[in-house]
Amino acid sequence: MDRLVNDLLTLARLDEGLPLERTPVELVSLVSEAVRTAATVGPEWPVHFSATRPVEISGDKDRLRQVVDNLLANVRAHTPPGTPATVQVEQVGDEAEIVVRDSGPGMPADAARRVFERFYRADKARTRPHGGSGLGLSIVAAIVAAHGGTVTADSGPGEGMTVTVHLPNRVPAPESLPEPGPAGGVTQPVV
Repeated sequence: MDRLVNDLLTLARLDEGLPLERTPVELVSLVSEAVRTAATVGPEWPVHFSATRPVEISGDKDRLRQVVDNLLANVRAHTPPGTPATVQVEQVGDEAEIVVRDSGPGMPADAARRVFERFYRADKARTRPHGGSGLGLSIVAAIVAAHGGTVTADSGPGEGMTVTVHLPNRVPAPESLPEPGPAGGVTQPVV
C-alpha cells in the first residue's frame, strides 16, 4: 500500500508541474549504476549495458534514475527468469537516448501502445503479488515529459519489448512541455 501511495503522490506532483531539480546529469554513469543495482536485485535476469561515450543532460538525477529503475523492474516483472535484456545510452543529435530492450514474450502492438497509461496492465490476470500497480510506466512517461522528452514502446508477441526514451540535452521552457493528457496523464507518442 505504501508503494501505491508513493507512486500516486509522485504522479500528482508531476501533474501539478512542481519543478524538478535541474543539475548536470551524466547519464552513462547513472544508467550503469541502475543496471548494477538491477543485477543485484534480480540476478536471474542478465542485463548487458553499452554506451560509446559520456552523455550529459540537465535534469533531476533522482527522477531520471527512477525512470531506469522502473524500466528494469518492468523487465523483471514481465519476463521469465533467464530472459536477457540490454540497456543502451547514446547521444543522438541534440538528444540523449536510453533504450531498454528485452527478449521476453512481448505483447500485441495495441497493448504496447497503452503501456504508459495509468493502471493499465496488458495481462489482466496479474495481481499485486505477481505484478505491479500499473503505475510504473506511467511514472516513466510523466518524468520523461517533465524533462521535455518522449518515451515509446515497441513490441509484438514473441518479439520482446523495446522502450526508447529521448531526452533533450537542454531543458525546454516550461510553456513548451507536453500538456497533460486524459485523466491527468501525459500524452506520449507510442510506436
